[in-house]
Amino acid sequence: MFETRDLSSPVEAVRDEHAPGALVIDCERDFETLPPAQAEDLGLLVDGLDPVSYPDAWLPADAPTLLARYASSDLTIGMPGDGSVVWTRQTDPPIVLVKPRVEGSPEPFIEFLLAEAFVELGLETPEHFLGFFEERYVDLDRAVERGPNSTYQIAAALYDGWLGLQTRETFATWHDRTDRAALGDSWQDAGTRLEDRVGELSRAVARGDTDFADATELACAAIKHAIELPAPFGALDTDAYRHHGPEYAIRWAEKTFDALAE
Repeated sequence: MFETRDLSSPVEAVRDEHAPGALVIDCERDFETLPPAQAEDLGLLVDGLDPVSYPDAWLPADAPTLLARYASSDLTIGMPGDGSVVWTRQTDPPIVLVKPRVEGSPEPFIEFLLAEAFVELGLETPEHFLGFFEERYVDLDRAVERGPNSTYQIAAALYDGWLGLQTRETFATWHDRTDRAALGDSWQDAGTRLEDRVGELSRAVARGDTDFADATELACAAIKHAIELPAPFGALDTDAYRHHGPEYAIRWAEKTFDALAE
């Protein structure tokens, strides 16, 4: 199920700077959330396991089952929306898991995803949006009013955007470092590929071609690439969001969904 992945010199250097000691593991099978038995098998590769848990009061009554499981004392690694590369601090040392779905992607892009995971690990921020919103997740749920799955998707997107406000400062420095210039190019190339889609988001939502939760996910994913965002997402690409985090995100959701209801 698991096999240690070799790293290129630039990616290894990023790990040593931001997440020294983190293990990188290739997974044999794809997953959104690792089955419990396989998650426990990670204990054979690390010194210890430390599952996160959160109070039941932080969850709306209709929260998705997987979110309730994540909040419990069960070891839950990987959640919907995590992407092709997943990191966790529920192990000692931390682990970065690479899903087989990355196969076929350009190698420079995979290298960027790995480097991004190490930079995020180094921020010492929660590994999931529930640790970001905490008890205010129920406030976000009330603001969104689109059902539990859409609320989950929007919450995950908002947290991804908040992380991107911080990680992009590191990514932007890679162009100036000879040993990481290729990673900087990959970061920039990934952003360039998003620009046209992001620029059309407001019109796509207005036409009904794109669901608002999907639009939020794409817009927030673009924040890490320093792409200009259309309204109403541009309000998330601000120092105010970086500094005020969940409170700002909830206020943005309240204003945005009030406007959509008019």
